[in-house]
Amino acid sequence: MDDPTLDESRLRRLISVGRAFVQELDPESLLDEILSAAQELTGARYAALGILDGGRERLARFLTHGIDEDARRVIGDLPHGRGLLGVLIREPEPLRLPNLHHHPHSYGFPAGHPEMTTFLGTPIVVRGEAWGNLYLTEKDEGEFTAADEEALVILADWAAVAVENAQLYDRVRRRHDELERANQSLATATAIARAIGTETGLDRVLELVVKRGRALVDARAMMILLAEEGMLVPAAVAGEIDRDRLGVAISIEESTAGEVLERGQPHRLPAAELRVPADRFGVHDATSVLMVPMTFHGSGLGVLVAFDRHGEGDFSADDESTLVAVAASAATAVATAQSVDQQRLREALDSSEQERRRWARELHDETLQGLGSLQVRLSSALRSKQEGGLEAAVREVVDQVSLEIQKLRTLITELRPAALDDLGLAPAIESLARDVGTTTGLSIDVALDLDAVAAPSGARLGPEMETGIYRIVQEALTNVVKHAAADHAVVQVLADDGHVVVTVRDDGVGIAEDDLDGRRGFGVTGMRERVQLAGGSMDLTPGPDGGTTLVARLPVAGR
Repeated sequence: MDDPTLDESRLRRLISVGRAFVQELDPESLLDEILSAAQELTGARYAALGILDGGRERLARFLTHGIDEDARRVIGDLPHGRGLLGVLIREPEPLRLPNLHHHPHSYGFPAGHPEMTTFLGTPIVVRGEAWGNLYLTEKDEGEFTAADEEALVILADWAAVAVENAQLYDRVRRRHDELERANQSLATATAIARAIGTETGLDRVLELVVKRGRALVDARAMMILLAEEGMLVPAAVAGEIDRDRLGVAISIEESTAGEVLERGQPHRLPAAELRVPADRFGVHDATSVLMVPMTFHGSGLGVLVAFDRHGEGDFSADDESTLVAVAASAATAVATAQSVDQQRLREALDSSEQERRRWARELHDETLQGLGSLQVRLSSALRSKQEGGLEAAVREVVDQVSLEIQKLRTLITELRPAALDDLGLAPAIESLARDVGTTTGLSIDVALDLDAVAAPSGARLGPEMETGIYRIVQEALTNVVKHAAADHAVVQVLADDGHVVVTVRDDGVGIAEDDLDGRRGFGVTGMRERVQLAGGSMDLTPGPDGGTTLVARLPVAGR
């Protein structure tokens, strides 16, 4: 009977092989090392490793050592676990044969197969369940011995430990990658959410979306297409894209992206199947595409499109899930921006309509009634029989016409003062104060120091800034005249740490506590809107000795 005792050199080699196995974490490299070690320890010319399928009834994979590529092509299909190989699958115990052809389950070999006689096989059992089998044939010197069998069994045990270790490592690595992708997706969603809350421009938010989204799925290029009147228009791009194509619209009805938008479902496909070629978007030589609809409350707003992964293979289901989350954030950004634009449009229309009502009331109460009074005076003079009555009436009417002309000039100035365009902010405010004082009798002191807040080159402030400051002063003085019953007012426009500070105070009756926020006065609301659009702040407070004080701080661009 063969002696199964292993000599010292083989034991040392087994220990060394075991250490090498458990340190190898790449599954494919491990399988190759197992086959090489089996040949070395037993002197086999041919070695094979059969990996079982999920049901442990057949071989899902069959790897070999000792057979070159030419011989493998001649042999044809690899074994699936029938015949002698199936014995180890059904009965997972070591099997040693001096001549495999004498075994009752041996079917022989296909044409072109190398001659094989001696045989040694053993199962690889992982956690109590068969995982695969090691097959050895053609020992260099005689038959396989009991010591060869013992060495192969120990090697199989080492292989089982190493396989389990590699599988655990692979699961941990894949789980780590999934968590990393989840963290990246969360970080992207958080960054986009913050951008939605802080950025006023939709373009900046969409640029952030395509850059972060492209990095998450390792895409060569990415773009956002927004739906506009039956068309899809590129709104943001990142990666290897011809920027000249930005803005080139495609039809929703005639494009694959349009189908994705209408169906509301993601779609992965080869670039060759696109109804509108990728070149149309400025992406050349594309091979694969991932399209994800951007929907908000069931409404399709656009499509997020990714072209080609930098890594191996096409876009995966994980990539699709990642971009679905990114597209949801992008859709929220678009919907928010559109909602803000619509709200601003409504507010602008409402403001415009209230302004029209105000000017209509001014023209009706002042100009129209004044002209009506002139008409009555002249008609009465024409009917009068008194000598010199007509001449006196004409003189009186001429004086009244002069006053009405002055009122019309004031009205025109309120609509758009010529001095603001021609001479600048300081002369326009001074002229405004004189006109208001002349027509109402209000005493107004003006203190201006605009040189200190001018641009470094000494140029005027921007037109939006000048118009905003002028309108704030104008509306504040209008409120003083209409509501304050004041005798005196002060207007100051001064510099303070990179800001223009506009102050208007009066000695009138003051403002009610419940009207400090401007809820009852359109004028205060309009001033607050102007200040907010300029990025500034405004306070409306009762004066220490009566009256009201308005202070608006507006940042100067470039300061």
